[in-house]
Amino acid sequence: MKKYLLIIYFAFTAASIYPQESKSDFGFSLSGFLKTDIFFDSRQTVSAREGHFLLYPSSESFDVNNFDINDKANFNILSIQSRLTGKITAPDAFGAKTSGTLEGEFFGTADSDMNGFRLRHAYVKLDWEKVSLLVGQTWHPMFITDLVPGTVSFNTGAPFNPFSRNPQIRVTATVDKFKFIAAALTQRDFQSNGPAGFSSSYLRNNIIPNLHGQIQFGSEGNLAGIAIDYKSLKPRLVTSKNISTNETISSFAASAFFKINLRPFTIKAQGVYGGNLTDLMMLGGYAVKSIDTTSGKETYTDLKSLSGWIDVSTGKEIEFGLFAGYSKSLGASDNVVGSYYGRGINIENLFRVSPRIQFNSGKTKISTELEYTSAGYGLNDNDDKGKIVNIKSVANIRVLLAFYYFF
Repeated sequence: MKKYLLIIYFAFTAASIYPQESKSDFGFSLSGFLKTDIFFDSRQTVSAREGHFLLYPSSESFDVNNFDINDKANFNILSIQSRLTGKITAPDAFGAKTSGTLEGEFFGTADSDMNGFRLRHAYVKLDWEKVSLLVGQTWHPMFITDLVPGTVSFNTGAPFNPFSRNPQIRVTATVDKFKFIAAALTQRDFQSNGPAGFSSSYLRNNIIPNLHGQIQFGSEGNLAGIAIDYKSLKPRLVTSKNISTNETISSFAASAFFKINLRPFTIKAQGVYGGNLTDLMMLGGYAVKSIDTTSGKETYTDLKSLSGWIDVSTGKEIEFGLFAGYSKSLGASDNVVGSYYGRGINIENLFRVSPRIQFNSGKTKISTELEYTSAGYGLNDNDDKGKIVNIKSVANIRVLLAFYYFF
């Protein structure tokens, strides 16, 4: 199947080489980049694709001699982030200007699919004078594309910065300098956790999509906004006693963000508070708060977290930048009696600081970044709403060198 997708993709590319008649309203352009990452970690990490997408250092794990087996370094070179982006234009439809985007990369869909071609973005957009409609897969609205952290690392600030791409329907209305965004989303590559592991089924089985609302204000390169997000999951359809169940877990998240151009400095920042943020590659999830011993039915409570990050950059041909982020687990609203489902559920706090230097010359860029990430691991206290106690911190230092070639 992947081979057929590539053939179709490059067929479009070949067609775009030959100029079409000027009277035609159809068009296709290809862009992208080649990127190779060379990185060293001082410790084993929780990550994806052989360490490429780094989240945080692994917790201590002791052998029979009381030696921490995760306290060992790691080195790798990968080019899997290289990507292709196709921009499509077509005649107007329904009184709107139309466009489309198709983008993929060689990141794969799992560690077993390394170098596999995977879909990143695939959407069509209709633009009227004040309103636009986007249908397809692209960034979750909590990932604010106008103020993306400038990190060299592919994690783009995760798990402090929300990171997810989702199939969605999104409407954007523009009034003067304000944008009003409403979206309904499902899950695909970035999923919630639950009794069956990571899966999109928990959202699908509850019928109600992930709902999002956002307001942005922009002026002269500056941006500020707020967002609210709602998600409801159905973790199980049947209990351990083979009895049908319809219990759900609903969660809210809120975000505030801004970008300021001070020339020559650019400052970007975002804060996120909410529950069950697993699908956004952030700390949190949910846990079982009650169990009916007769039917096996469970009720749930979400695990909340607070996260914030700031990114400062300056320069063009030689760019200097600094990213810093902090996340804290806040526990649940209720005591816990059963299993936990989420990401980093035994991490009480995370801290990261990563300075970088990037050298730009034409279509080529060479970047280097030093990333220090500390994680405070502990034990969940079920009798105190799942809050994490007996905290011990571990840290990882990543040294990253990246080479880009844009086309």
